[in-house]
Amino acid sequence: MTETKTKAGTDQRLLPLLEHLARVGRRAFEGTLEPGGLRPRHLIALKLLSDQGPASQQALADSLSLDPSNVVGLLNELEERQLITRRRDSADRRRHIVELSPRGQSELCDAYEGLRQIDDGLLRALSRKERAVLYDLLVRAVGANTPPCDIPEESATARSEAANKR
Repeated sequence: MTETKTKAGTDQRLLPLLEHLARVGRRAFEGTLEPGGLRPRHLIALKLLSDQGPASQQALADSLSLDPSNVVGLLNELEERQLITRRRDSADRRRHIVELSPRGQSELCDAYEGLRQIDDGLLRALSRKERAVLYDLLVRAVGANTPPCDIPEESATARSEAANKR
């Protein structure tokens, strides 16, 4: 890996750099969207469902780090566009299971092609190997702060209570 000219130490702050890249990327992405098209929050939910399969609404809320009432609104938007389906959980009629629809999978693939092009422009200063390392590091960082989508609701609650005691 190419040696960087920045010095390691406490003066390095990643958050402002990540925020700047995210803002530039978000603007580029939103510029490519059709009016009323998928938004970043839609993509994240669809990607979770694509990668991890069906999940309860509560588990999805935990994975998205959103209040359950906000997730209901998000899912209503996705369901209205026929990108997801919701059904009652046969094991617990109080729970809804959310699943990606074939149309949702198709729109997700199209959106990710657009994202690939934006990534190429945004990260053109990095080699493929450096991008792969950055991706792996970000996945690790996100994974450390986001529960998996398919965890049982009881585990999420217990984990949340344990985190609050720290």
